[in-house]
Amino acid sequence: MNKRNHKSAPPKGGAGKPASYKGGSNNNPRKPKASRRTSAVAAQKQAAPQMEGMDIQWYPGHMTKTRRMIQEHLKMVDLVVEIVDARIPISSRNPDIDSLVETKPRMVILNRADQADPVLNNRWAEHFRSQGWSVLQTDCKTGTGVKQFSPVVKSILKEEMAKWEEKGMVGRPVRVMVVGVPNVGKSTFINKVANKKSAIAQNRPGVTRGKQWVTVDDGLDLLDTPGILWPKFEDKRVGMYLAFTGAVKDTILDVETLAFNLMKLLAERYPKALQERYRIDVPEAFDSWELVEQAGRNRGFLISGGEVDTERTARILLEEFRSGKLGRFTLETP
Repeated sequence: MNKRNHKSAPPKGGAGKPASYKGGSNNNPRKPKASRRTSAVAAQKQAAPQMEGMDIQWYPGHMTKTRRMIQEHLKMVDLVVEIVDARIPISSRNPDIDSLVETKPRMVILNRADQADPVLNNRWAEHFRSQGWSVLQTDCKTGTGVKQFSPVVKSILKEEMAKWEEKGMVGRPVRVMVVGVPNVGKSTFINKVANKKSAIAQNRPGVTRGKQWVTVDDGLDLLDTPGILWPKFEDKRVGMYLAFTGAVKDTILDVETLAFNLMKLLAERYPKALQERYRIDVPEAFDSWELVEQAGRNRGFLISGGEVDTERTARILLEEFRSGKLGRFTLETP
């Protein structure tokens, strides 16, 4: 359905369930009701200022279980590795991890670095190093940077490993816990490090539901944990950025509202990318809905009556942003 009449605030969900918009249905996306177009467009433009924040609450029961599991297994591991999305290094971090992990040695993996601004990748790496954490920049799909992981881990724990040998604990493996929000590439990273498909890896959030120990070699074991989001996003931009990258399931969102927000952000910060990909010239004063429609028209996403299929356009915009086809973007700065 080509839903165009958005509400300013979504209804609250029940206990353990996300609050969601009632639009954005996947049913028959190419057949909107043309008779609603005139009034709907006017309603959209009037409501546009309220759409910039999306009230997303997403904390299923398995995430509460994951939090307890992390606490229970901390005493068993020597190092905690947190994987974040290099395009949103703050929004893709769960602040609970810092309090849960406390004094354990830390490493931050800036994953999908190939899709992020290379200059800002380096700035973020220095930012995290300034907090006393080791940092790696990786692309888990191609394996770029992954080979450095094992040597860096053993370098971090060099003194600890020497103590084990003094105590006669020869052959004791290094145990590493891998944490992160959903869909940042934890399982794919582990599979690349281990050079095998041990962890379940799919390009959607919420796939890993239980702990999985993976042996990389005789000296390194990895504990894969399910993704854990915040109980509630106090800053609505955090929820929106996570939705852009696919860390929050699209089924609980209105994809056209999400695409409107993404188009607005890209038009403000990366107008050249829109011009190159969608042949859109972004004026100084622009309307995000009109840009979405222009992108759809230029791609030929039309329906009966010559109208633009805005839902299809929205899904393509999100897919091309997430896959890197649209360009290399970092939405947050240190």
